Amino acid sequence: MKQKVVIKLSAVHDEKSRAKAMKTAVGVDGVNSASVQQDKGLIEVTGDGVDVVLLTTLLRKSLKHAELVSVNSVEEKKKEEEKKKEPEAMFQYVMGCPPQYLYSPCSPYQEPGCSIM
Repeated sequence: MKQKVVIKLSAVHDEKSRAKAMKTAVGVDGVNSASVQQDKGLIEVTGDGVDVVLLTTLLRKSLKHAELVSVNSVEEKKKEEEKKKEPEAMFQYVMGCPPQYLYSPCSPYQEPGCSIM
């Protein structure tokens, strides 16, 4: 299940703390993408089966304050696109009889009609 996690961070004012938060978030198993909004002090993490408690704990250890704001499941856009697609043309292959080859029977070895001694 794909989910989107929003965590509020205390100090993401400088580039060093922003890079530290991104490195910590991306290091957790299941994370596909992470983005930091510096003006609001939020980090948005999107992933498949992300352990939210572990992510928040690691961010608290590295940045001293992290508060979980929301966890939402993300709908897949691919499913909607597949429903809208028209059905593809179907091809039907008819299997016929294999070709039959006619041949004249001949003996494998024929004695010569004339022998000279």
